[in-house]
Amino acid sequence: MSSSTPVLEHDWLGASRAAAAALAEILMSAATRAERVAETGTRGEGGDRTLVIDADAEAAVFAQLDALHAGGARFTAISEERGEVDYGTAGAPPLVVIDPIDGSTNAKRGLPHHALSIAVADGPTMGDVTFAYVYDYGPGEEWHAYRGGGAFLDGVAIGDPPGERHSSDGRLELVAIESARPEYLAGAEPALSQHVHRLRAIGSIAVSLCQLADTRVDGMVALWRTRAVDAAAAQLIVRESGGVVAFDLSPQADPLAAPLADPDARLHLVAARTPESLARLAELPI
Repeated sequence: MSSSTPVLEHDWLGASRAAAAALAEILMSAATRAERVAETGTRGEGGDRTLVIDADAEAAVFAQLDALHAGGARFTAISEERGEVDYGTAGAPPLVVIDPIDGSTNAKRGLPHHALSIAVADGPTMGDVTFAYVYDYGPGEEWHAYRGGGAFLDGVAIGDPPGERHSSDGRLELVAIESARPEYLAGAEPALSQHVHRLRAIGSIAVSLCQLADTRVDGMVALWRTRAVDAAAAQLIVRESGGVVAFDLSPQADPLAAPLADPDARLHLVAARTPESLARLAELPI
Protein backbone atom coordinates (compact mmCIF):
# COMPACT_ATOMS: atom_id res chain seq x y z
CA MET A 1 0.00 0.00 0.00
CA SER A 2 1.23 3.50 -0.73
CA SER A 3 0.17 7.10 -0.54
CA SER A 4 -0.79 9.01 -3.69
CA THR A 5 2.02 11.53 -3.19
CA PRO A 6 4.49 11.69 -6.14
CA VAL A 7 7.36 11.27 -3.66
CA LEU A 8 6.44 7.61 -3.37
CA GLU A 9 6.68 6.88 -7.08
CA HIS A 10 10.09 5.41 -6.22
CA ASP A 11 10.66 2.17 -4.28
CA TRP A 12 11.59 3.58 -0.87
CA LEU A 13 10.55 0.38 0.91
CA GLY A 14 12.76 -1.76 -1.31
CA ALA A 15 15.69 0.61 -0.88
CA SER A 16 15.19 0.67 2.90
CA ARG A 17 15.08 -3.12 3.08
CA ALA A 18 18.25 -3.38 1.01
CA ALA A 19 19.99 -0.88 3.31
CA ALA A 20 18.79 -2.81 6.39
CA ALA A 21 20.19 -6.06 4.99
CA ALA A 22 23.54 -4.42 4.22
CA LEU A 23 23.68 -2.94 7.71
CA ALA A 24 22.95 -6.35 9.23
CA GLU A 25 26.06 -7.70 7.53
CA ILE A 26 28.11 -4.77 8.82
CA LEU A 27 26.94 -5.39 12.37
CA MET A 28 27.66 -9.12 12.09
CA SER A 29 31.17 -8.40 10.83
CA ALA A 30 31.80 -6.14 13.85
CA ALA A 31 30.74 -8.72 16.40
CA THR A 32 33.17 -7.92 19.22
CA ARG A 33 32.97 -5.00 21.66
CA ALA A 34 36.36 -3.74 20.50
CA GLU A 35 35.15 -3.57 16.89
CA ARG A 36 31.87 -1.91 17.89
CA VAL A 37 33.56 0.94 19.83
CA ALA A 38 36.24 1.76 17.21
CA GLU A 39 36.07 5.45 16.24
CA THR A 40 36.90 7.16 12.94
CA GLY A 41 38.49 10.16 14.70
CA THR A 42 35.84 12.59 13.41
CA ARG A 43 32.54 13.98 14.67
CA GLY A 44 29.28 13.80 12.76
CA GLU A 45 26.98 16.72 11.99
CA GLY A 46 25.09 15.93 15.20
CA GLY A 47 28.26 16.50 17.25
CA ASP A 48 28.82 12.93 18.43
CA ARG A 49 32.04 11.01 17.84
CA THR A 50 31.61 8.92 14.71
CA LEU A 51 32.10 5.18 15.15
CA VAL A 52 33.42 3.04 12.31
CA ILE A 53 30.12 1.12 12.31
CA ASP A 54 28.22 4.46 12.10
CA ALA A 55 30.21 5.46 9.03
CA ASP A 56 29.84 2.04 7.43
CA ALA A 57 26.11 1.98 8.18
CA GLU A 58 25.64 5.39 6.62
CA ALA A 59 27.60 4.30 3.54
CA ALA A 60 25.23 1.34 3.16
CA VAL A 61 22.21 3.67 3.20
CA PHE A 62 23.77 6.15 0.80
CA ALA A 63 24.56 3.36 -1.65
CA GLN A 64 20.81 2.77 -1.91
CA LEU A 65 20.14 6.51 -2.22
CA ASP A 66 22.70 6.66 -5.04
CA ALA A 67 20.82 3.89 -6.83
CA LEU A 68 17.47 5.64 -6.42
CA HIS A 69 18.96 8.88 -7.71
CA ALA A 70 20.42 7.07 -10.72
CA GLY A 71 16.90 5.75 -11.39
CA GLY A 72 15.45 9.25 -11.52
CA ALA A 73 14.63 10.15 -7.90
CA ARG A 74 15.42 13.73 -6.87
CA PHE A 75 15.64 14.64 -3.19
CA THR A 76 17.82 16.04 -0.42
CA ALA A 77 19.22 13.59 2.15
CA ILE A 78 19.74 14.64 5.78
CA SER A 79 21.87 12.27 7.83
CA GLU A 80 23.19 12.29 11.38
CA GLU A 81 26.79 11.89 10.19
CA ARG A 82 27.01 13.64 6.80
CA GLY A 83 24.45 16.38 7.29
CA GLU A 84 22.71 17.61 4.13
CA VAL A 85 23.49 15.93 0.80
CA ASP A 86 21.93 17.26 -2.42
CA TYR A 87 20.49 14.67 -4.80
CA GLY A 88 18.98 17.23 -7.15
CA THR A 89 16.65 19.46 -5.10
CA ALA A 90 19.23 21.85 -3.58
CA GLY A 91 17.99 21.48 -0.02
CA ALA A 92 14.30 21.60 -0.86
CA PRO A 93 11.84 18.69 -0.44
CA PRO A 94 11.54 15.84 -0.97
CA LEU A 95 13.65 15.22 2.12
CA VAL A 96 15.10 11.87 3.19
CA VAL A 97 15.97 11.88 6.91
CA ILE A 98 18.35 9.13 7.99
CA ASP A 99 19.66 7.82 11.29
CA PRO A 100 21.91 4.90 10.30
CA ILE A 101 22.03 3.51 13.86
CA ASP A 102 19.56 4.95 16.33
CA GLY A 103 20.64 3.57 19.69
CA SER A 104 24.32 3.54 18.79
CA THR A 105 25.29 3.30 22.48
CA ASN A 106 23.36 0.04 22.63
CA ALA A 107 25.05 -1.15 19.44
CA LYS A 108 28.57 -0.47 20.68
CA ARG A 109 27.90 -1.92 24.15
CA GLY A 110 26.28 -5.12 22.82
CA LEU A 111 22.76 -4.27 24.00
CA PRO A 112 20.02 -5.49 21.69
CA HIS A 113 17.84 -2.55 20.62
CA HIS A 114 19.42 -0.43 17.86
CA ALA A 115 17.76 0.51 14.62
CA LEU A 116 18.03 1.88 11.11
CA SER A 117 15.60 4.79 10.68
CA ILE A 118 14.62 6.32 7.32
CA ALA A 119 11.90 8.93 6.70
CA VAL A 120 10.82 10.47 3.39
CA ALA A 121 8.91 13.77 3.43
CA ASP A 122 7.25 15.99 0.83
CA GLY A 123 7.65 19.08 3.00
CA PRO A 124 9.86 20.52 5.75
CA THR A 125 8.10 19.29 8.91
CA MET A 126 7.27 16.12 10.84
CA GLY A 127 3.70 16.33 9.55
CA ASP A 128 5.02 16.10 5.98
CA VAL A 129 6.61 12.65 6.36
CA THR A 130 5.07 10.35 3.78
CA PHE A 131 7.06 7.14 4.27
CA ALA A 132 8.76 5.72 7.35
CA TYR A 133 11.00 2.73 7.92
CA VAL A 134 12.55 1.43 11.15
CA TYR A 135 14.42 -1.87 11.43
CA ASP A 136 15.19 -2.97 14.99
CA TYR A 137 18.23 -5.28 15.01
CA GLY A 138 17.52 -6.62 18.50
CA PRO A 139 14.44 -8.75 17.77
CA GLY A 140 14.83 -8.38 13.99
CA GLU A 141 11.57 -6.46 13.57
CA GLU A 142 10.69 -4.31 10.57
CA TRP A 143 8.28 -1.38 11.01
CA HIS A 144 7.11 0.84 8.19
CA ALA A 145 4.28 3.22 7.39
CA TYR A 146 2.79 5.34 4.60
CA ARG A 147 1.00 8.59 5.34
CA GLY A 148 -2.66 7.79 4.86
CA GLY A 149 -1.80 4.17 4.12
CA GLY A 150 -1.32 2.59 7.54
CA ALA A 151 1.49 1.14 9.63
CA PHE A 152 3.01 -2.32 9.30
CA LEU A 153 5.02 -4.69 11.49
CA ASP A 154 6.98 -7.31 9.56
CA GLY A 155 4.78 -6.62 6.55
CA VAL A 156 1.48 -7.13 8.40
CA ALA A 157 -0.82 -4.15 8.87
CA ILE A 158 -1.22 -2.89 12.44
CA GLY A 159 -4.94 -2.55 11.96
CA ASP A 160 -6.37 -2.39 15.45
CA PRO A 161 -3.72 -2.43 18.20
CA PRO A 162 -4.79 -3.13 21.78
CA GLY A 163 -5.99 -0.21 23.83
CA GLU A 164 -3.81 1.49 26.40
CA ARG A 165 -3.69 -0.05 29.86
CA HIS A 166 -3.97 1.63 33.26
CA SER A 167 -3.06 0.64 36.79
CA SER A 168 -5.81 0.31 39.38
CA ASP A 169 -5.34 3.95 40.37
CA GLY A 170 -5.70 5.21 36.78
CA ARG A 171 -2.06 5.80 35.87
CA LEU A 172 -0.70 4.66 32.54
CA GLU A 173 0.62 1.16 33.13
CA LEU A 174 3.86 1.30 31.12
CA VAL A 175 5.62 4.29 29.51
CA ALA A 176 8.90 4.31 27.57
CA ILE A 177 11.38 7.09 28.34
CA GLU A 178 14.45 8.51 26.62
CA SER A 179 16.93 9.72 27.84
CA ALA A 180 17.41 7.80 31.07
CA ARG A 181 20.12 10.06 32.51
CA PRO A 182 19.67 10.31 36.30
CA GLU A 183 19.35 14.10 36.37
CA TYR A 184 16.52 14.04 33.83
CA LEU A 185 14.71 11.29 35.70
CA ALA A 186 15.11 13.12 38.99
CA GLY A 187 13.62 16.30 37.60
CA ALA A 188 10.62 14.53 36.08
CA GLU A 189 10.02 12.05 38.92
CA PRO A 190 7.23 13.87 40.80
CA ALA A 191 5.12 14.28 37.67
CA LEU A 192 5.98 10.81 36.41
CA SER A 193 4.73 9.32 39.66
CA GLN A 194 1.38 11.06 39.20
CA HIS A 195 0.74 9.73 35.70
CA VAL A 196 2.87 6.60 35.17
CA HIS A 197 2.91 3.25 36.98
CA ARG A 198 6.09 1.80 35.43
CA LEU A 199 8.87 2.96 33.09
CA ARG A 200 10.93 1.33 30.37
CA ALA A 201 14.19 2.77 29.02
CA ILE A 202 15.02 0.98 25.75
CA GLY A 203 17.88 3.19 24.59
CA SER A 204 16.54 4.12 21.16
CA ILE A 205 13.94 6.79 20.44
CA ALA A 206 12.89 5.17 17.17
CA VAL A 207 12.44 1.74 18.77
CA SER A 208 10.63 3.19 21.80
CA LEU A 209 8.10 4.93 19.56
CA CYS A 210 7.54 1.75 17.56
CA GLN A 211 6.64 -0.12 20.75
CA LEU A 212 3.82 2.38 21.20
CA ALA A 213 2.51 1.67 17.69
CA ASP A 214 1.55 -1.84 18.80
CA THR A 215 0.67 -0.75 22.38
CA ARG A 216 3.51 -2.68 23.93
CA VAL A 217 3.87 0.50 25.96
CA ASP A 218 1.11 3.02 26.69
CA GLY A 219 3.11 6.17 26.07
CA MET A 220 6.54 7.52 25.20
CA VAL A 221 8.31 10.61 26.55
CA ALA A 222 11.69 12.13 25.74
CA LEU A 223 12.89 13.59 29.05
CA TRP A 224 15.41 15.70 27.14
CA ARG A 225 15.17 17.39 23.78
CA THR A 226 15.60 15.07 20.79
CA ARG A 227 16.79 15.49 17.21
CA ALA A 228 14.68 15.17 14.08
CA VAL A 229 16.75 12.25 12.75
CA ASP A 230 15.90 10.17 15.84
CA ALA A 231 12.12 10.46 15.57
CA ALA A 232 11.19 11.42 12.00
CA ALA A 233 10.33 7.91 10.83
CA ALA A 234 8.90 6.35 13.97
CA GLN A 235 6.52 9.23 14.70
CA LEU A 236 4.66 8.48 11.45
CA ILE A 237 4.49 4.79 12.38
CA VAL A 238 2.83 5.77 15.67
CA ARG A 239 0.36 8.12 13.97
CA GLU A 240 -0.58 5.64 11.25
CA SER A 241 -1.26 3.04 13.94
CA GLY A 242 -3.82 5.41 15.48
CA GLY A 243 -1.59 7.03 18.11
CA VAL A 244 -0.83 10.71 18.65
CA VAL A 245 2.49 12.57 18.74
CA ALA A 246 3.49 16.11 19.72
CA PHE A 247 6.80 17.93 19.28
CA ASP A 248 5.49 21.29 20.50
CA LEU A 249 3.54 21.06 23.74
CA SER A 250 2.02 24.55 23.81
CA PRO A 251 -1.79 24.45 23.42
CA GLN A 252 -2.07 26.64 20.31
CA ALA A 253 0.91 25.17 18.43
CA ASP A 254 0.88 22.68 15.59
CA PRO A 255 2.21 19.55 17.33
CA LEU A 256 3.81 18.27 14.10
CA ALA A 257 5.39 21.51 12.81
CA ALA A 258 8.87 20.57 14.06
CA PRO A 259 11.55 21.03 11.36
CA LEU A 260 13.16 18.04 9.70
CA ALA A 261 16.20 19.75 8.21
CA ASP A 262 17.62 21.76 11.12
CA PRO A 263 20.55 19.77 12.63
CA ASP A 264 20.70 22.11 15.63
CA ALA A 265 17.01 21.83 16.55
CA ARG A 266 16.31 20.06 19.82
CA LEU A 267 12.69 19.03 20.04
CA HIS A 268 10.22 18.10 22.74
CA LEU A 269 8.67 14.66 22.12
CA VAL A 270 5.62 13.09 23.71
CA ALA A 271 3.50 10.27 22.24
CA ALA A 272 0.51 8.26 23.43
CA ARG A 273 -2.39 6.16 22.22
CA THR A 274 -5.03 8.82 23.00
CA PRO A 275 -5.17 12.64 23.09
CA GLU A 276 -6.12 12.48 26.77
CA SER A 277 -3.00 10.51 27.69
CA LEU A 278 -0.88 12.76 25.47
CA ALA A 279 -2.12 15.77 27.46
CA ARG A 280 -1.23 14.04 30.73
CA LEU A 281 2.30 13.21 29.59
CA ALA A 282 2.74 16.71 28.22
CA GLU A 283 2.53 17.99 31.82
CA LEU A 284 5.94 16.47 32.55
CA PRO A 285 8.75 19.01 33.11
CA ILE A 286 10.69 18.29 29.91
